[in-house]
Amino acid sequence: MVFKTISVIGLGYIGLPTAAVFASRKIKVVGVDVNKLAVDTINKGMIHIVEPELDIVVHAAVTEGYLRATQTPEPADAFLIAVPTPFKGDHEPDLSYIESACRAIAPVLKSGDLVILESTSPVGATEQVAQWLAETRTDLTFPQSHGESSDIRVAHCPERVLPGHVLRELVQNDRVIGGMTAKCSERATKLYKLFVEGECVITNARTAEMCKLTENSFRDVNIAFANELSMICDKLDINVWELIRLANRHPRVNILQPGPGVGGHCIAVDPWFIVSKTPEVAKIIRCAREVNDSKPEWVIDKVKLAVAEHLQANPDKTAKEVTVACFGLAFKPDIDDLRESPAVAITKRIAHEHPGRVFAVEPNISELPAALGEQVEFKSIDEALREATIVLLLVDHKAFKELDESRFETVSLIDTRGVWGK
Repeated sequence: MVFKTISVIGLGYIGLPTAAVFASRKIKVVGVDVNKLAVDTINKGMIHIVEPELDIVVHAAVTEGYLRATQTPEPADAFLIAVPTPFKGDHEPDLSYIESACRAIAPVLKSGDLVILESTSPVGATEQVAQWLAETRTDLTFPQSHGESSDIRVAHCPERVLPGHVLRELVQNDRVIGGMTAKCSERATKLYKLFVEGECVITNARTAEMCKLTENSFRDVNIAFANELSMICDKLDINVWELIRLANRHPRVNILQPGPGVGGHCIAVDPWFIVSKTPEVAKIIRCAREVNDSKPEWVIDKVKLAVAEHLQANPDKTAKEVTVACFGLAFKPDIDDLRESPAVAITKRIAHEHPGRVFAVEPNISELPAALGEQVEFKSIDEALREATIVLLLVDHKAFKELDESRFETVSLIDTRGVWGK
């Protein structure tokens, strides 16, 4: 069966680029999102997120009539679910967005349709998707009850892209495709082969789910090692960045870079999905998460120490006269994505606890997130450097790396990324 229309549910950092790439192959794509502003923006041929070259692809797809956005699902031949999977309670995965997406598309499903879960999910989520759909559409059959003869094909295919390089990696990266049956996998592979140049590797749904979680947990463990090393080196008066550069000269050593914590909707989240399913055995994965989650507190303590040292050197001043400038809010360099960002959490805590002024400098956004409230002042690089007493580097944006170090001579500098103080 030919895919004449594809529907992408969730037009965020993964859904919109995926929809745009399909549309660029001259296939009709209907994007669905509950956010009216996002829908209206896309239908004007513009984008509501920051991703290099995405604006060009979206504008062309909308102009040529291959991409359209709506708030209500419509009939299609394939449905890709790319909605968030946040936490609830004590790091328990919240599948309510996925469930809502399933309930929304169920009324427009027809025999022969393909449903793919792209959202990063705990093991078993794809089977749960099929169950939710079956509960709503009792007139159709699904893989869990009818196997290869089911009316609807269901599969999991996690995204594996790097923000800032999404369009290229969507096309070039290999894809892991886990169908609930062999025919589910086969149908999903045909869909992705419409634009994927990498290999489509077939497995079952549970392995595909676990594969994405494993990839990000592996990285999280390695980052935790670097973060723990940075705290050890601080106590021993050793430059951790120099140490890592030297250690990495060993042919079988590749230590990652420490930072203020770990953010984003993947590495900071996915390991907990493994822990939630197997808490009694996921010991290293849990420990790594705890190390990385503790790093922001360590950074905040560094700021408090810098404030105390400044006041000791300037006894005529009070803490209210000390201004802290936080450089960077995104969860990684040169993007506007603030999801699960340790930089946002650190800035918020400093603003809450420090009696003086607190600045945020983030060149990739136009306004501060509501989470920072009125306690934080949004400043340009030049404004912050003119007025700050303490400068805290949280994200190694290109704009920050290009600054001449002579500009920091009059401030106390805390560099969590090793950019200015190597």
